[in-house]
Amino acid sequence: MAVLVALGAFLMTLFGGWTAQRVTDRRHLVLGLAGGLMLGVVGLDLLPEALEAAGDPVFGVPRALLLFVGGFLLAHAVERLLAVRQAAHGAGADWGAARSASMSGGGRATGGRAPQVGLTAAAAMVAHSLMDGIALGAAFQVGGGMGATVAVAVVTHDFADGFNTYTITSLYGNARRKAVAMLVADALAPILGAASTLLFTLPEELLGSYLGFFGGALLYLAAAEILPEAHHEHPARATLLCTVAGVAFIWLVVGLSA
Repeated sequence: MAVLVALGAFLMTLFGGWTAQRVTDRRHLVLGLAGGLMLGVVGLDLLPEALEAAGDPVFGVPRALLLFVGGFLLAHAVERLLAVRQAAHGAGADWGAARSASMSGGGRATGGRAPQVGLTAAAAMVAHSLMDGIALGAAFQVGGGMGATVAVAVVTHDFADGFNTYTITSLYGNARRKAVAMLVADALAPILGAASTLLFTLPEELLGSYLGFFGGALLYLAAAEILPEAHHEHPARATLLCTVAGVAFIWLVVGLSA
C-alpha cells in the first residue's frame, strides 16, 4: 500500500517541477513562492520533527538544533568556497551581463553562483524525499490510520519538493536537462524509500539528526539566496505575497496531517 501511495507522490513531484518550469516569465514570483515553501518546510515541518526525534541534548542544546546550525554554516561555507573557486577560473567574470540578458529573455542569470551548489541542494531534496518514502512505509507498518495521515502530508508537500528541486537547480545556472534529471530523481525517491521499508527500518534518532542538518542547509539557501534573488529586480508586493502563500500552504499541509 505504501508503494502505491508513493506513486501519487511521484506524480505530485513531477507536477510541482512542471509548474516551476512553465512560469519562467514570472521568475520573481516563482522564486518568492519557492522561498516561502522552503521556509515553511524547514520551520513548520522538518525542525519540529527533528526536535522530537533527534535524541538527548548535547551540552544543554538539543542535538537537532546543533545540527541545524551546522547545516546552515556548512551550506554557507560550501557555497563560498565553490564561488571563490569559480571566480578564480573566470567563470563568473561577467555575471552582470548574464543577469541583464536573462531579465530580457535572452539567457539565464546565475549571479556568479557555482552550479555545483544547486546540484548539491537538489541532491539534498532527493534525500529528503527518500526519507519521506521511508516515513510513509514505516507509518503503514504501524497501521492504516497512521499511514493515511502520513500519506496526506507526503503527497501534498511533494508538490513543493518538486517545485523547489527544479527551481533551485535552475537558479544556480545548471542546464535544463540537469534540472529535469534532478526532478525525476526527486520524484522516484519516495517510491524507493517506501519499498526499502520492506527490508529495514531507519532508527528514529538518526532520522531526526538528518532532518535537523538538512533543515539548516535549506534555510540558508532560502534566506541567503532564493529570497534576495526574488526581490532583486522585482521588489513588488506580489512577490512577498507569493512567499507568504508558500509558508501558508505548508502550514495547511502540516495542519491536515497532524
